[in-house]
Amino acid sequence: MSLNINLNGETTRVEPGTLQDLLQQRGIDPTARRIAIARNGALVKRASWSEEALAEGDRIEIVRPLAGG
Repeated sequence: MSLNINLNGETTRVEPGTLQDLLQQRGIDPTARRIAIARNGALVKRASWSEEALAEGDRIEIVRPLAGG
């Protein structure tokens, strides 16, 4: 059974799991230091990624900060 979530502004079907599982499903290394995740508008602490279960309709933003000025 898959879930429908909004991932970085696009409706996406994903397998159930945690935020860390989502990163792995998308081919993103969850240990990468320059990644932040917001769930339904709130920043999620890195230590919680493996505990935060995805839910139908979640709005997830995966952000990679860019250097520049």
